[in-house]
Amino acid sequence: MNIKESLLLYAVTDRRWLKEDKSLSDVIKQAVEGGATMIQLREKELDKEQTIEEALDIKSYLNAKNIPLIIDNDIEITKKVGADGVHVGQDDCPVSEARKLLGKDFIIGATAHNVTEAVKAEKDGADYLGVGAAFGSSTKADAKAIVSLDEYKKITEAVSIPVVAIGGIDETNILQLKGLGLSGFAVVSSIFARDDVKAAAEQMKKLALHARGTICCPPITDLK
Repeated sequence: MNIKESLLLYAVTDRRWLKEDKSLSDVIKQAVEGGATMIQLREKELDKEQTIEEALDIKSYLNAKNIPLIIDNDIEITKKVGADGVHVGQDDCPVSEARKLLGKDFIIGATAHNVTEAVKAEKDGADYLGVGAAFGSSTKADAKAIVSLDEYKKITEAVSIPVVAIGGIDETNILQLKGLGLSGFAVVSSIFARDDVKAAAEQMKKLALHARGTICCPPITDLK
């Protein structure tokens, strides 16, 4: 698996954005059809058994599409459902402990907000970093202060593992992150809050490719 390529458009779930006629499985499939390259199951309002049920419901589909499934901050669920990895925050299980528990065959992502945290996470065994908030956050009430563009650049230059930006990223601002050495962009509401999830993912992937420096910029359309 090429982790860097899988991180390009990293779709993070939040069932609070679900339309009444859609299930979480439905919108995840639409996001993948539109171009999401990795899925993180992050459902803070579900208990452990409900999270396991949601993960198992989507795992075979993601396997068939070669899309990695990452579980938010739960090593037990990660192992139980056979997910591809786990993402841990600064206040969650330490990266070093997660690596001991999961071994070398699982992806471990870690949250960082500055160079110090980023370097430590890499040293402790993280495979990638989620750095933010880039532009604030509409999904996390406890989101940290905005990370400056200069800090992003310093972080990508300080570590050798891929770095993903997260926090308030949408079609209106993602291109501001171009040229910072980022491998990908984690998004929530800019895909899952839209009426047409597939079309939103298609647009965000094109913009993500440009922001990463892979292709020329496509025209931006207004998606709601």
